[in-house]
Amino acid sequence: MALGIAAIAWHSSRSPGGFYDRDVYGMDAGAHRRYAAFSLACAAYFAATLAARFEAAGIAGLTLYAVVAVLYGASFLRGASDRDE
Repeated sequence: MALGIAAIAWHSSRSPGGFYDRDVYGMDAGAHRRYAAFSLACAAYFAATLAARFEAAGIAGLTLYAVVAVLYGASFLRGASDRDE
């Protein structure tokens, strides 16, 4: 999951973005790159906890990462709302 989010964030950093994600939500290329770097760091953390058999630490990290992934998705996938008119 973390590698998938990292790939999506890296791909999004290479495109100019739309009006809402770029201008309203502030999701410029740098923000997408930071999410990609954080996702790669989380993927490495998950691999390390899996290799060391620290299941509890992996679950705690996954909980934090799930919150960050939801915030990332909500930050630019929302699009235009009907209240803008």
